[in-house]
Amino acid sequence: MIRVLLVDDHQLVRMGLRVLVDREDDMRVVGEADNGRQALTRLRHSPADVMLLDIRMPGMDGLEVLRHLAADPALRPVRVIVVTTFEIDQYVFEALGAGASGFILKDSAPAELVHAVRVVAAGEALLSPSVTRLMVSTFAQRWAVPATVDGLDTLTGREREITAWVATGRSNGEIAEALFLSPATVRTHVARAMGKLNARSRAQLVVLAVRAGLVLPRA
Repeated sequence: MIRVLLVDDHQLVRMGLRVLVDREDDMRVVGEADNGRQALTRLRHSPADVMLLDIRMPGMDGLEVLRHLAADPALRPVRVIVVTTFEIDQYVFEALGAGASGFILKDSAPAELVHAVRVVAAGEALLSPSVTRLMVSTFAQRWAVPATVDGLDTLTGREREITAWVATGRSNGEIAEALFLSPATVRTHVARAMGKLNARSRAQLVVLAVRAGLVLPRA
């Protein structure tokens, strides 16, 4: 059973999300919160596997919630889907960089939302290759001068290369085909890179790659 926590300052939004989640046999809502501080309290009393998180809330916003999750070993396993009225904007990009597994629009079809919960609960990233490429093209130019990324100097040459490929939006299978490796080998390198860079999700690895200037020139 996938345990879901709803975090949004609009009650009608939470009601709609609850209806969609609770009608599925393999998931249930274990709590609701209308601000970030309340969300963290709920998590400590009612553990969840997936959090559906609004970014823009009064008081503690979604970005600060993500930072608290990353800093607390007991809460780090919680996977986060940003639920937003916007598409890719600075807030979404920062949320992915802070460890969110992906995002979905509030007006998405019900089937898309429940699929997103299942994908993220299984440990996968929610960003499609096309969305990843759009995100990179939108924000890469803001880091004309690469930023310092903790752990970057610990990556091997192959890990740096594959991290750059991840930022192109390719799947492990596509990267493996391009580099004449097995998908399992690529998956291992991606996992090691995430561990060394302290990335909580593949989406966060993409953001770190962009900031570090590891994006392939022709991605």
